[in-house]
Amino acid sequence: MVENGFWVFGYGSLIWQPEFIYAKKHIATLQGYARSFCMLSIHHRGSEESPGLVLALDENDQATCEGVAFFIEAEHATKAIKDLRERELVSSAYIEVTLPVKLQTGEEVKAVSYVINRDNVQYCGGMPLEEQAQIIARAVGGRGPNTEYLYNTCDCLNGLGLDDADLAFLESRVKALTA
Repeated sequence: MVENGFWVFGYGSLIWQPEFIYAKKHIATLQGYARSFCMLSIHHRGSEESPGLVLALDENDQATCEGVAFFIEAEHATKAIKDLRERELVSSAYIEVTLPVKLQTGEEVKAVSYVINRDNVQYCGGMPLEEQAQIIARAVGGRGPNTEYLYNTCDCLNGLGLDDADLAFLESRVKALTA
C-alpha cells in the first residue's frame, strides 16, 4: 500500500515540520482520538533525566482531532515512510496504524497515523494542564526546547483556523512561566 503512495495524518510537529515531500495537503478530522501531551519525551524535547512532553493521539471514543492529512506520491513513498518511522518510532511509545480520516473536502481516506502506546513507560495521559505547563517550560531535548514545539504547533493550528483549548491554555501559561 505505502509503495503506491499514501496519506499521513499530522496533529503536532508533522504539521509544521513534515520533513517529507508531499503532493497534497488538506485539513482533516480523525474521530475517536484526542491530541494530547500524553507522552514523555526522552529524545526530541527532553532527556531521560529531565523528560519533556510531546503530543500523541490518545484513544477516546468521544474525541475528535483536527489536523492535516498529507498525500505522499509513490515516487517519494519509500523514503518518506522510512524517515517517518525513524522519527516517530524512535522509542516505541508510538504505534503506527492506518486510520480513516475525513478531509475538509468531504472525502474519507485511510492515513498512516502515530498513536500512543498506553503500555509504554512514556505514556502519561491524564496529567493536569498546570503540570504539563511546568514540564514544557523547562524541558530541552535533541530537537530543541519543549517550548518551541508547543509554540510552533499552536502557531500552525491557529494559522489553519483549528482551535485547541488545551493547547491555547498551555501556550499562555508557558509564556507566563518563561517570561
